[in-house]
Amino acid sequence: MPDTSDTKDSIKKRMKELETLIKETKERLPAHSTKPPVMMELFEYEDEYDVLQKKLKLFKNNES
Repeated sequence: MPDTSDTKDSIKKRMKELETLIKETKERLPAHSTKPPVMMELFEYEDEYDVLQKKLKLFKNNES
């Protein structure tokens, strides 16, 4: 059962924000010699996005 503090709309909204942050972070990556702090930031955004995607899937499965 999904966490009731998360609503479908808030999850979708945060996922949109993360999509933008991921895109902007990828654009900041240099072609060579990537900076570890930028990569860590990118990984954190992608990890959070994955977690939200799973929560959203749980909502959809529980509606069926």
